[in-house]
Amino acid sequence: MSNIMYIVALVAAVWVLYEVWTQQKGMSTGSKIIWSICALLFSIITAIVYFFMKKK
Repeated sequence: MSNIMYIVALVAAVWVLYEVWTQQKGMSTGSKIIWSICALLFSIITAIVYFFMKKK
C-alpha cells in the first residue's frame, strides 16, 4: 500500500512542477520557486492547495 502512496506523491509533484513552469505565464520566478520547493517537500498537500488556489 505504501508503494501506491509514493507513486501518487511522485505524480502530484510532477504535475505541480509541470503546471507551474509551463502553464503559469504570469507567475513570478520567486513564486515558481516557492511552489516547486513545496511540491518537492509536500507533494500531495501542495497539489491539493495548488488545484484550489491557482487552477480555475
